[in-house]
Amino acid sequence: EMFLGAFAPGIVLVLLYMAFILGLALIRPKLAPAVPYGGARDAKFLGNALLTLVPPLALIFLVLGSILSGIATVNQAGAIGASGALIMAGYRLVEQKRLTFAPALLAMVGLAVIAFALSTFDTNVKAVIVTGGDMTGVWLGGVGVTLVMIALVWSGVRVLRIENTLRNVMIETAKTTSLVFIILLGAAMLTAAFRAFGGEELVKDFLNSLPGGFWTQFVIVMAVIFVLGFFLDFIEIAVVVVPIVAPILLADPTANITAVWLGVMIGLNIQTSFLTPPFGFALFYLRGVAPSSVKTVQIYKGVVAFICLQLIALGIVGYYPQLVNYLPNRVSLLGETAPPPRNPKLQHCLEGYVHARLDESREVVLASIETARGLDLSVLPRGIRSDLADAFDNAEAAIGHLDGAWVAHDEVVAATDGYRPQHRRVRFIEKQIRDLDREIKELTKQASFLTSEDQADRKVRLEERVAETEAERAELAATLPDDWDEVYAQFSALVQAEDKARAAYRRAADDSVGPARTFLSIMDANDAFFALERDLRGVQGLVATGDRAVAEESAKALGSAFGALAGADEIRSALSKVRRSLREGREDREKAAEDWSDAVAAFEAQIEWRRAAAGDLSNGVRTYLEAISDTVGARQQERLNRDQALHISGCIAAHRDISLNF
Repeated sequence: EMFLGAFAPGIVLVLLYMAFILGLALIRPKLAPAVPYGGARDAKFLGNALLTLVPPLALIFLVLGSILSGIATVNQAGAIGASGALIMAGYRLVEQKRLTFAPALLAMVGLAVIAFALSTFDTNVKAVIVTGGDMTGVWLGGVGVTLVMIALVWSGVRVLRIENTLRNVMIETAKTTSLVFIILLGAAMLTAAFRAFGGEELVKDFLNSLPGGFWTQFVIVMAVIFVLGFFLDFIEIAVVVVPIVAPILLADPTANITAVWLGVMIGLNIQTSFLTPPFGFALFYLRGVAPSSVKTVQIYKGVVAFICLQLIALGIVGYYPQLVNYLPNRVSLLGETAPPPRNPKLQHCLEGYVHARLDESREVVLASIETARGLDLSVLPRGIRSDLADAFDNAEAAIGHLDGAWVAHDEVVAATDGYRPQHRRVRFIEKQIRDLDREIKELTKQASFLTSEDQADRKVRLEERVAETEAERAELAATLPDDWDEVYAQFSALVQAEDKARAAYRRAADDSVGPARTFLSIMDANDAFFALERDLRGVQGLVATGDRAVAEESAKALGSAFGALAGADEIRSALSKVRRSLREGREDREKAAEDWSDAVAAFEAQIEWRRAAAGDLSNGVRTYLEAISDTVGARQQERLNRDQALHISGCIAAHRDISLNF
């Protein structure tokens, strides 16, 4: 999610850089002269340029693409990146000879063989062995993996022999990894101690006591992180400071921000801090790689424009959080592990989508409901007939409830502008009163422990502080609006009306789909149901005079077969009674025969109405479900369709103020 969230802000930052550099080059061409090149710009030059640029870029897209698409985890993608870097080092570090690119070409052939095997054959080894399938794909996959392994070993030997590069890289990697884990260990200890001694509560109380709400807290936290970026590396800030302040910011209902947005904002902030003179880490790196003719002051002057661009990007991302939140939401809702449409987090936006769709196709949906009401349900059993009739009524009722919810929502929105300032003022005063109550309680507790005569003066001072605090509390309580209770009750009534209308819509929408789906599942099981007739009638002889154990097992198997089919519970129940009548020690052939007769009677009754309902009625109910699937029936889908997922991705990407609900 962090990779996806940072993608669009990164593009924005790059575009800002490009626009600034292009504009500056057009205005003052001397600042951006052409890079001199003495050689010929021929096919060989183009080939060398592509060989230098394409493999690293392809590896970057491969690593990030595998993460973003969900093909590989972060650790697996890291292994892909390390393997690709090793193969590239195998031809970059050696002189140009006949076999210079042999390991890279071998790896590409191996990957092509693996891709062909995966796309053409079943490569699941266990499944192929169990089913006795074709092993060609498994063998081809093995050949491809072997070729890639040979290429990796070949490149590794090369890199190890050339100036001991591989060993040096591994040592540096081990050092960096050890450093990171030492920092993580120390950060965990520091955070635990900080919280144990109440530091987190102090920070929380300080931030919550600031006027201005979330944005004041956010600006102060970002300023602190910006200054810390002068002296600390990103890792120290991420594992020490962020765990302390992030929960406080994420818990504020006023902004209702996402963790991904906060993480991207902090990353942009730290990146800006690393560029800021005189302590920016990036400036020290630039000083190290720049020639001696470039003065440090020149570097400081040069980065000022880019610091401003960073701040502009920070402001854009802060003002438009959809830049961060949209891509993670889109990938999540369109992925294989997407949450179901009934997920509570999606309901507000899903209902907005349904309402918009009903504005476009209300007449079509209502017409499909009326058509469904005109279906002949008389052939069905009473229970299914009643459930389907209620489902059609609930579909129309759901539309009315949603319209009512939108009317109530508009009333809440209309009342919000006048209610929000008073709500914020009252809640801020009430918070101050709660703080004073805690202080009074603590002072009173301390004074109660002072019982000796030599502590009398201190006890008097504490009692005086209690009296002063109580007086301050009384003054604060007096500033509360006299009509607050009435205003709060009126607004709460509007919110509750909207909540009730939405809840009524969700119940009616669910009830409009469930019975229809149950009926169609019964119809879909018709072929399997009819196929069991021969087995059901064939067990009669066993039940009457056959071997008891065989008859009991047959009744059990037949009951399980009917139990797996929708709508056959009555027959399964009768067969269960047959099985119980045939148990050892409780054998009752006459009772078993009666129960078998009940099962046959139930089967014959179902055959009649199943066949009658299998034509126009079944098709009519199916058409009804298809007609409402994008509106009233959206909640009961197995997963969101593409249009719904895209709409909801954009909807939940914006931060929604929910503070008025508290």
